[in-house]
Amino acid sequence: MTGGAGFIGSNFLHYWSKRYPDDALLNIDALTYAGNRENFSDLLNRPNFHFFKLNINDSQKLDSLMTDIDLVIHFAAETHVDRSIGNPDSFLQTNILGTHNLLKLALKHGVRRFHHISTDEVFGSLTLNDNDKFHENTPYSPRSPYSASKAASDHLVRAYGETYGLPYSITNCSNNYGEYHFPEKLFPLAITNLLENKKVPIYGNGQQVRDWLYVQDHCRAIELVCLLAADSANYLVGGLTEDITNLEAIKLIFKLMHKDESLIEFVKDRPGHDQKYSVDWKKINQDLDWKPSVDLEEGLTKTIKWYEDHQTWWQPLKQKNQAYFQKQYRT
Repeated sequence: MTGGAGFIGSNFLHYWSKRYPDDALLNIDALTYAGNRENFSDLLNRPNFHFFKLNINDSQKLDSLMTDIDLVIHFAAETHVDRSIGNPDSFLQTNILGTHNLLKLALKHGVRRFHHISTDEVFGSLTLNDNDKFHENTPYSPRSPYSASKAASDHLVRAYGETYGLPYSITNCSNNYGEYHFPEKLFPLAITNLLENKKVPIYGNGQQVRDWLYVQDHCRAIELVCLLAADSANYLVGGLTEDITNLEAIKLIFKLMHKDESLIEFVKDRPGHDQKYSVDWKKINQDLDWKPSVDLEEGLTKTIKWYEDHQTWWQPLKQKNQAYFQKQYRT
């Protein structure tokens, strides 16, 4: 596994280790600002769990670790759109060149399956009055440095499958939320700000539409694809059946936390802000019998409870990144 110190990766580490306790797990992570050893500290004493602080562009060290690996699950990525606008270089280095490096080594060592975690953002933006949804055959049309770098990595994975016969699968997920989510993203930022009685910044008028996927449901989808899907399979994974605006989602958090909406603060919109993502996850439901186990309200309730119970986890992260938050949201 790559990126197991991040949000989705660490959740998947816990998920897989509980489901398959006898499997040997090798976690590679560079521990960038969003990577945290605390996310998997409870696994470090397990004899079949191994962690290496390592950049996925380090070919020599990765080569020695890839021996006898039968499944690669590739989470490692720079993911925050805002940061990609300010510093796109690191996104290209990690998301494109890093993925290419892993693919070369996976091919060399004959891994059984290379599973690539991607995003619905590679498809670009729907219009707000559009009833269409993204699906597996939607043309790629990325609009930010982040989504462009993920689109490139998707194409590389497919190219290695078509050209060299590397067994692979790809999942394009919608916006995840849940435990261990770094507090620069919308939901954890809102929840932690409200726990601190601070204002919650909303870009523009808050009418952007997103699909929201509870991270544990995403973990289950990845498991099914890795174990049951055919080679070269591609699935979209979403969490909702009806559209919801960012403002409506934030107001639901306010309601669940019993907070006054006067703490909502509209701030200058992000450059090139995609207006709408909507995901059709019919294919994974039909092929692998997957569907979300929780609706948004239940998933947010679980998430809020986790942040209430783990303030010693997120408070140091927010304190360390205060300068970024103040610069980004002017608040």
